[in-house]
Amino acid sequence: MFGAGTDTTFATIEWVMTELMRHPNAMRRVQEEIREVVGAEAKEEIIGEEKLEEMKYLRAVIMEALRLHPIVPLLIPREASVDTQLQGYHIPKGTRVLVNAWALGRDPKLWDKADEFCPERFLNTSAFDFKGKDFRYLPFGVGRRGCAGIGMAEVTLELVLATLLLHFDWELPDGMRAEELDADEGHGIVIHRKSKLVLVAKPRRH
Repeated sequence: MFGAGTDTTFATIEWVMTELMRHPNAMRRVQEEIREVVGAEAKEEIIGEEKLEEMKYLRAVIMEALRLHPIVPLLIPREASVDTQLQGYHIPKGTRVLVNAWALGRDPKLWDKADEFCPERFLNTSAFDFKGKDFRYLPFGVGRRGCAGIGMAEVTLELVLATLLLHFDWELPDGMRAEELDADEGHGIVIHRKSKLVLVAKPRRH
């Protein structure tokens, strides 16, 4: 639980912050939402979980970051229990199948502007969730092989990001521009950035 629940969560936070820094309009919008929802409580250090339900755009930002950067791009293997025909392919019983969640999330046949960061695609829709309601979007897997820590990950991601974006304004170091920040991926079972994300945090003035 600690291995799967900490490394993956850290990597997701890093990807969300990367995309927000590369897209200042999205950063501005999500910070405005968080600060409006929290309101007079903005000076408090801890955001209550009850506030998260109102942060619709924050949830959309997280979902979009996970579409572009699924933390475990190859889902836990499945095994065909019977001979199967799938899109013209014969899959014999006993075949081990790997599902490429990264490719699903970037397939232009499934997504409009598939390579662009657009959280708005997840607003005002109930078609997608983290539990695999729609097979185009499977960042946590689905079914009996799905991630057992979805609930913990959802709350942790939203609380940590809401806190970071509420209390701090963020800048790139040394005058770097948003378009200069890379989104190159490393290698491994859990996909981190190829290089560490370095940001400058400035405490928000109330």
